Amino acid sequence: MSGRIIQFGTSRFLQAHVDLFVHEARQAGQAVGPICIVQASGAADRAGRVAAFGRPGGYPVIIRGIEKGERIERRIDVTSVDRGLSAAQDWQALSDLFAKDADIIVSNTADAGYEIAAADRGPALLAGGVPVSFPGKLTALLHRRWRQSGRGLTVLPCELINRNGRVLSAAVAALAPEAGAPEAFLAWLEAEVIFADTLVDRIVSQALEPIGAVAEPYALWVIERRPGLDLPFTHPSVVLADDLEPFERLKLHILNLGHTVLADIWRSERRDPGETVREILADADVRGRLDDVYRHEVLPGFAAHGMGEEAQRYVATTLERFLNPFLDHRIADIAQNHATKVDRRITAFLSWWAEAGAVGATPTLDVVIARRQFQPQTERSEA
Repeated sequence: MSGRIIQFGTSRFLQAHVDLFVHEARQAGQAVGPICIVQASGAADRAGRVAAFGRPGGYPVIIRGIEKGERIERRIDVTSVDRGLSAAQDWQALSDLFAKDADIIVSNTADAGYEIAAADRGPALLAGGVPVSFPGKLTALLHRRWRQSGRGLTVLPCELINRNGRVLSAAVAALAPEAGAPEAFLAWLEAEVIFADTLVDRIVSQALEPIGAVAEPYALWVIERRPGLDLPFTHPSVVLADDLEPFERLKLHILNLGHTVLADIWRSERRDPGETVREILADADVRGRLDDVYRHEVLPGFAAHGMGEEAQRYVATTLERFLNPFLDHRIADIAQNHATKVDRRITAFLSWWAEAGAVGATPTLDVVIARRQFQPQTERSEA
């Protein structure tokens, strides 16, 4: 078991996922946490969240949905978070906490979170200022920890990026020598810092103000085994797996792919700006098209990899989750960063299918790929 967790990212997803799991583990008597949540970006609209974290009563997570065939609704007051910091405003306090107390690092910094700012390349990165990008911040913080204590830690990134731990580790390893860090630091990173690949899965449909969230009952956090890695806590939704890929393929190329197909329909047909997943699937024509995509363009790809039966079960579960009567999961939210999501969820699926042999006909997916850059003039800016 592990102690202090530092979490980069204030998202409603992490509030209803990792932070909730840690709360439940602590309630069960496990010695894990508490969590310090860090606003990694300088976004002014997140400042209210930072100030609200750490209040004694915690924050609410409302779980609504179908569980074991029954409708459920319950509220959990999450108390695993004891403080919030802004990387921009509280860099010294964050540096001190990271160097002395952290055992686990968690992150969810959005799809572009691993991009490295030009300002973070070079000796200035380790000069004491606040780096711009998340990889830059992490490199500088790890360097200070190495200088001050040399105690190892585990990094569990939760971004929806294939092999997220390896990608983040490579970014840090590339930045460190550019900044003038010695070989001893790189050796320490290799020996004492575990970057694990993880996969997260939970639909978090609504943010509560100033903090809190509404989420479905289904939740999963898969952490791929690494030498020396122990789970920071035990929880029914946390799995330590030898191979992440089966979980990753099912989620990315069924649930996430389905979301992106629906977003393409919503965008191209200029549908209601406030339409939700449940509402768009109430349209029999849309539901039929999604069913056809799964049946004829997705399941054959999984069958080619020997995962046909598992994928069929996951499709059925996914459709139940999409139709959850308690979740108002707006298509406009799903449609953000649409082109990037098409590439990761659909183009990558077809490439994976091709590894197992000839790819069958995928007329609908081909159209989604072809028009991924199309932006209807009437589409709302945040979509």
